[in-house]
Amino acid sequence: MEGKKGKFDGKFDIVLLGIVFDPKNRKILIGRRENDHQIENITWCFPGGRVKTEEEMEDILKNRIKLKTGLKVANLGSVYSRIFPEQKILLIYFLCEVIGGKEKPLADFVELKWVRPEELETHFTTSFHPHLKEYILNLK
Repeated sequence: MEGKKGKFDGKFDIVLLGIVFDPKNRKILIGRRENDHQIENITWCFPGGRVKTEEEMEDILKNRIKLKTGLKVANLGSVYSRIFPEQKILLIYFLCEVIGGKEKPLADFVELKWVRPEELETHFTTSFHPHLKEYILNLK
């Protein structure tokens, strides 16, 4: 299988992403990034990060979200995974709920925003899979 950047070697980076959902207001937290050196044209995205250590995925997810948003979250479980077509990245999405902390943009986020599920796709400049969209639109 050939990719944009040459022959596919079967290796992927793994990125864990939190769909941080507020069931009371039916909104999802996203963060805005600027000048990302790894993913061209990315602006708004879900908080999370790459797996770079041998920590448990649960800990990595919670730590990356806190590092980028200041929020402590509960992981309610994985909901979707896919290969990001723009890069050799395996994305794993988890439904999360805020359980503490103080919201503020940190690390590579310059802004945080709560949006309704039906508004979400308009903020993203990278691919947004239809199955993920369907899942998010049906959150209660």
